[in-house]
Amino acid sequence: MISEEQVRHVANLARLGLTDEEVERMGGQLGAILDSIERIQELDLEGVPPTANPLNLTNVMRPDEPQPELPREVALSTAPEPDEELFVVPRID
Repeated sequence: MISEEQVRHVANLARLGLTDEEVERMGGQLGAILDSIERIQELDLEGVPPTANPLNLTNVMRPDEPQPELPREVALSTAPEPDEELFVVPRID
C-alpha cells in the first residue's frame, strides 16, 4: 500500500491539487498498479524481446501529400462566432 504522504508527493510533482477523498482513492489505485508491476517482475521473460507495440504495424498513416487549400468560407462555416474573414477566439492574458 502506498502512503498518503507518497500520494501527496506524487500529486505535488504532477502539480495536481487533490482533495482528501482523492488522495485516499489514488492511494488504493496506485497501490494496485504497483502490485501489478511486482507480479510482472516475477515473470520469466528470458528470450522475450522488448516491444513497444504488440502488433506488427508500421506506418499506418496515409502519405503526407499536398492537398488543395480549404476555401475560407468552408473553414469558417463551423466557427461559432466568425468575424468577417476571421475566427473569433477568447483572449489569452
